[in-house]
Amino acid sequence: MFDTAFLDIPPLEAAGGEVALPGSKSISNRVLLLAALCDGTTRVHDLLGSDDTRVMLEALRTLGCRIDASGDTLEITGFGSRGPARSARLFLGNAGTAMRPLAAALAVLGGDYQLSGVPRMHERPIGDLVDALRQLGCDVGYLGQEGFPPLRIGTGAPSLDRPIAVRGDVSSQFLTALLLALPLVATRDIVIEVTGELISRPYVDITLNLLESFGVQVRREGWQRFTIPAGSRYRSPGQVHVEADASSASYFAALGAIAPGPGIRIQGVGAASIQGDIRFLDAARQMGAAVSSGPNWVLVRREAWPLKAIDLDCNHIPDAAMTLAVMALYADGTTTLRNIASWRVKETDRLAAMAAELRKLGATVDEGADFLRVTPPVRWRAASIHTYDDHRMAMCFSLAAFNPDGVPVRIEDPKCVAKTFPDYFETLFGASMLPVPRIPVICVDGPTASGKGTLAAETARRLGYHYLDSGALYRITALATVRAGLPMDEAHEHRIARMAQALQIRFIEGRVLLDGDDVTDAIRTEEAGMNASRVSALPAVRTALVDLQQGFRRLPGLVADGRDMGTVIFPDAALKVFLTASAARRAERRYKQLISKGVPVTIDALRADLEARDARDSQRAVAPLKPAQDALLLDNSEQSVEDSVAQVLAWWEQRQPFGSVRAAGG
Repeated sequence: MFDTAFLDIPPLEAAGGEVALPGSKSISNRVLLLAALCDGTTRVHDLLGSDDTRVMLEALRTLGCRIDASGDTLEITGFGSRGPARSARLFLGNAGTAMRPLAAALAVLGGDYQLSGVPRMHERPIGDLVDALRQLGCDVGYLGQEGFPPLRIGTGAPSLDRPIAVRGDVSSQFLTALLLALPLVATRDIVIEVTGELISRPYVDITLNLLESFGVQVRREGWQRFTIPAGSRYRSPGQVHVEADASSASYFAALGAIAPGPGIRIQGVGAASIQGDIRFLDAARQMGAAVSSGPNWVLVRREAWPLKAIDLDCNHIPDAAMTLAVMALYADGTTTLRNIASWRVKETDRLAAMAAELRKLGATVDEGADFLRVTPPVRWRAASIHTYDDHRMAMCFSLAAFNPDGVPVRIEDPKCVAKTFPDYFETLFGASMLPVPRIPVICVDGPTASGKGTLAAETARRLGYHYLDSGALYRITALATVRAGLPMDEAHEHRIARMAQALQIRFIEGRVLLDGDDVTDAIRTEEAGMNASRVSALPAVRTALVDLQQGFRRLPGLVADGRDMGTVIFPDAALKVFLTASAARRAERRYKQLISKGVPVTIDALRADLEARDARDSQRAVAPLKPAQDALLLDNSEQSVEDSVAQVLAWWEQRQPFGSVRAAGG
């Protein structure tokens, strides 16, 4: 997951391949609650791993469920007929699919509970659900603003002798919450009557399907009257497989529709899905995409181009309709999305947010109480997209990187996708295509002990870019040479080069693996550094490692450090920095490092060694150590690491079209 202040996506050109999606959020949290309400154990396969399911799982554990994880399977032993813990304080983040159903279930069971969330959750209305629960005789109160969480729940006396009225025109989650909770007290038929037009009906369909899987068959009369039969009781189906998330599928269906290429095959969800957002595919067809599907897959590819503008009632796909708003940027006219008032009470006011960010890209946008009208840009503008801590804003606007004017897109706070799809950007980049020379690279070159590795690694972390420690590759090759018993001389040069080509090297969370063996510490010794200098002076070895190093150039970008990154390996890098410091200061820094490790050494000896290395590296015949002609010089003799990183980020920001730097913070 990209845990950075922002993520810059370069202009992408094509896409194709197969993607596997996480489980449905809507199904996942419903299944978790239903499993908790059953006696016995339910095995849940392919559950979504996200912020929303995490807070639900934590709440269920607090309430007395036993939860055991084994690979991709969760075993949930519910509290069932014994009931939940009678008192609990539950924090539910910004998960409406946890807050609303849990509030209803705990209210009908009674106890001493407090339910709270993040500040945005405390702005999302829940008054209509509370009113319905109070009609039943439940004891529910507000701990803050009337009509909004946090909530206090006590012990009431549910009365089931008359229909329960609940509004349906604000959020379908209120009805879903009642449908999930009321089987717990169905000593007689319980009738729910919906007032106003029920929005987001497909999500209610998901609820009804899952209720049936857990042994409760609700009778429905249109979309206004629902009856829970007397004697209803939850029974575990034993195991449940969670479908891939159809809302998340919309981003990759849109990707297939807008990007040149062989198309995107989406695994884990098919046209027969119980999720209403699968009907997004119908809208994609209307806009000109070619769509085919099977029981557990969908294939979408670009056909009509530009896409066709549409005028669509989106009540049936409220979440996926956001993706249509970005697809509208690629259409041949003005697209109108109607009946989307529910956007205003989601993770943010999505109508206002979508309008504001589309305008940044150059679109003409009309925003109404329940509609959005989008006219594509005449000319696209590079934009920094504010995401409002809303996962769907981040995922939708990443698709703007395929714009025909070739401008990049900045996504602020990319980690917000963790709510439903933590690996979204990795999945997007895995399916996206861009000529390698256009993937951005920052090079940090410099002499031994200048701090280039620390600077480059931290710069990469701040930007969410890949990191290449080229010195490690030479150290690894030198270590492999020593282990093979080969002298590091010209006579063995080609044999060492052939061996280097076959090395299996992996960088994982700060560790370095050679053929599966952790060699992180072995390559950081002084001897390993000296050997790296020797092996790097062999031309055939350097040639063998060039392709390996260039292979680290992957989306969204790369920060590479070494001694010839800007001169030999990536001469076309967008930013080249030559980092240096006085030999005295470098010796002092190295002295502190070695003394802290218990290595006896003197500053004078270290300084002499560094000066000798500098002379040797700068005078070697192959790729001598020197700044690239277009490198920016950075002397960090008197700078902290933070100062140096801030300077490099400022230089990088000057080359970007997004305006002021927002990202230097960690």
